[in-house]
Parts: sequence; structure tokens; C-alpha cells
Amino acid sequence: MFQKRFRFHLLPLSKKHAQFPLPRNAVTLSDGVQQPSDATIANLVLKSDPVTLSEALSKPTIQWAPELVNQVLKRLWNHGPKALQFFKHLDRHPSYIHCASSFDHAIDIAARMHDYNAAWALVGRMRSLRRGPTPRTFAILAERYAANGKPHRAVRTFISMHEHGCRQDLNSFNTVLDVLCKSRRVEMAHTLLKTFRSRFKLDCVSYNIIANGYCLIKRTPMALQVLKEMVQRGINPTMVTYNTLLKGYFRSNQIKEAWEFYLEMKKRKCEIDVVTYTTVIHGFGVAGEVKKSRRVFDEMVKEGVAPSVATCNALIQVLCKKDSVENAVVVFEEMLRKGLCAPNVVTYNVVIRGFCHVGDMERALGFMGRMGEHGLRASVQTYNVVIRYFCDAGEIEKGLEMFEKMRDEPCLPNLDTYNVLISAMFLRKKSEDLVVAGKLLMEMVDRGFLPRKFTFNRVLNGLVITGNQDFAKEILRMQSRCGRVVRRLKL
Repeated sequence: MFQKRFRFHLLPLSKKHAQFPLPRNAVTLSDGVQQPSDATIANLVLKSDPVTLSEALSKPTIQWAPELVNQVLKRLWNHGPKALQFFKHLDRHPSYIHCASSFDHAIDIAARMHDYNAAWALVGRMRSLRRGPTPRTFAILAERYAANGKPHRAVRTFISMHEHGCRQDLNSFNTVLDVLCKSRRVEMAHTLLKTFRSRFKLDCVSYNIIANGYCLIKRTPMALQVLKEMVQRGINPTMVTYNTLLKGYFRSNQIKEAWEFYLEMKKRKCEIDVVTYTTVIHGFGVAGEVKKSRRVFDEMVKEGVAPSVATCNALIQVLCKKDSVENAVVVFEEMLRKGLCAPNVVTYNVVIRGFCHVGDMERALGFMGRMGEHGLRASVQTYNVVIRYFCDAGEIEKGLEMFEKMRDEPCLPNLDTYNVLISAMFLRKKSEDLVVAGKLLMEMVDRGFLPRKFTFNRVLNGLVITGNQDFAKEILRMQSRCGRVVRRLKL
């Protein structure tokens, strides 16, 4: 049975074996010693216990540099506790000192896990080493607070910058406005702009951010009002301004207004750029106007504006969703043949999702295998798409096999991966499937993800109903670690 061979926990290596294996993509240093790759180091961190890890990271054969450390932290992104363990072990290294960007990565990981005490402790450590904090540090904290439903804390973080030795300026102010707008707290951002208008000399970027915020929540009249105020204050609009409003019309499904605005831009001899064309192509496509999307794409090429990979991705996505995946593949192959632009992970993900949507999993997996041709590797989003469609089709074993393949890459699963698989475990209402759901729940908590109360309750109820009370009690004891209080259960 598949579940019996399903590996849920990576076993720590013994001290004897906690050495670096010969890495496939290692760098050979000038003295002939091979430098382990970021992938090799990340794999070692995942498999080592704290004692062997500390010893391994102190080896003189490793030449630590900010770029290498940052790449390792990025690979460990979806295993927050291990990423922070790696960072803290290296913080005790006798000769290497973390740079500001590495601290920022670690702070971001801690804040994503809702461990704000750890995040601020890192800010303090950063300051003690004279590595910061920098405006980017506070931008990261503000963004995490806003994303976690704490917009007022985001604003307070900006206001307190000077207390940590970091001066506030227009760029940092624009950043906090952007953070609030992207978390849909547009009115709060607009109020903040008015409050600090006398302190900072606002520029076009400030107003563009607020206008874009109103466009995000489909309030284009307010966006127009903001831009009108900008002009009244003697600030000239830019192409970013026009593209923002154009995208706002399309997002609000004001297709006629969007087209008229686009024609007006051309009439006024605005320098229509690749962003403008991409916006129109995607906007028409989402509205189901596939032929118009294609005509604008052809017009763009004719006008000598080189399409970016984002443009090609927009057209391919439109064809997958509103036309046919076969026509999308034609554009994909044409993109390669004519050298319009090199595909990226998003390009492949769009095509793979298109094949999954029509149930052609074989070709979806085939495209996944082609990613290496362009020096790409499947991302967690790639795997999530395939796993979701396998599970939706009732092919749970194949979904779990893809999950296992992620481990072999290694490509660490994220919150979406776990949520998709846990939900799938309830489809067949089998006792063994609910045990798998419980193990997945424990693993996601162990990796620093915070499940919803609904997820905890659902898994616990399922285990109780299927006679797995002992396992339910184990999960009930564990849940206190992540602050999720489940409703009272009779076990």
C-alpha cells in the first residue's frame, strides 16, 4: 500500500555520515578543493541534527559568501525552522559575519511564521553587528504585518524606523503605502499620504501607488480622483500612471473604457511600451476577447516593440483559459522558434495548468520534464498544480507520488501543497487516508506553517470517527505549539 512507504520525516544523519557528499554542481576553488553547492548545503541542513550541522558548517573547505548563504536560505524557504537553524549556526561561525541581505531573509522567514519576537531579535542582532537595519528590513516587517492582518503594526513599524537607527525618507514612505495598498488597506494608505504630505515631498510614485491600490479594489473613479489631485499639485503623470489606470479599467471589467483609454494614449502620442501591450492583451483575454488579444500582440510585434516573457505568458494564459491549450502550445513553440523571448517557470506552469485543466496529465508531465532544456527546474507552484489536478481527479496515489518526487528534487512543499493533500485525504473516507492527513498536518507544523483552525478540527474529527483516537490525542498535544485552539473533542 502506498501510504506504508510514504516518507513523512527526514531522518537525521549520524555524526559519522554528516559529511558533504560529492556535489553534482560543486564549484572547484583555486586550491583544487570542491566548494559544495547551495543545493548540497540545503540538503545537508534538512538531514542533519543540530550537533552534526554545527560541525559541518564550520569546515574550512566551505568558503562562505553572502550570495551562497542567501541561496541556501531561499532553498530552505518552505522549512522555516531549518532555515533559521542554519542562519543561527552560521551566525556563530568564527570568521564569517552575515550581511544585511541574509539578515533580511531570516527576518522575513521568522515573520512569515508569525514569530515576531524572533524577527525583532534579529533586527537587534543586525544592529549590534552594524549590518543595519536598512529600509528594506522595515519594508519586510511591514509587509508581513499587513499580510497577517496587522496593518496598524505595519504603520507603527515605519514610524519607529528612526528608533532603530534607520532614517525615514520618501522611498521608505512609498514602500509602506505600497504594502498597505497591496493588502487592500487602500483608504488607510490614502489617509497616511494626506497625513504625511507636509513632511515628505510626494512624487509621482506616491500617487501612482494609491491609484493602483484603488484599481486593485475596483474603484477606478477614486483612482482618477487621486491622479487629478496629483496633476493639480504640479506632478506630471508618467507611463506607469497611464498603465496603472488602463489595468484598473480592465480589472473592473470596464472593457469599453479601457479600449477608449488605450486609443486616447495612442492619439496623444504616448510612448506605448511593452507593459501597455501586455496589459491590453491580458485584459481582453480575461474578458474572453481572444481574437482582440491576438491582434494586439501582432500589432505590438509589427510596431517593433519586443514582447517580454510576461507578454508571451499573458497570451499563452489567455489561450489556455479562453481558447484551447493546443493553440497555446503553438504560441509557446513559436516563441522558442522565433526567439521572441526565453520561457521562464511561469510560462511552463501556465501550459502545464492548461493541460491539467483538460485532463491531459501525460502531456502536462511531459512539459514538466522539458523544463530542464532551458535551465529551469519545477517550482513548488509547478508541483502544486499537478498534485491538485491528480487529487481532484481522484488519483490520490499519483498526487502523493508527486509529493514524494518533490522531496527527491528537493523542492520543499509550501502551505498550499499541504492544504491540497490534506483535503484530498478526505475524499475516499478511508482510515489510512486520515492517518496520512494527520501526518501531513504534523509535518506542516514542524516546518513552521500555521494551519487554520478548520484544518485542525477537520483532521481531528476524521481521526476520531475512523477509530484513530490515540493519533488524534498526539495531534491535540502538538497543536498547542502553534497556538491553534481546537474545539473540545471527546476522545
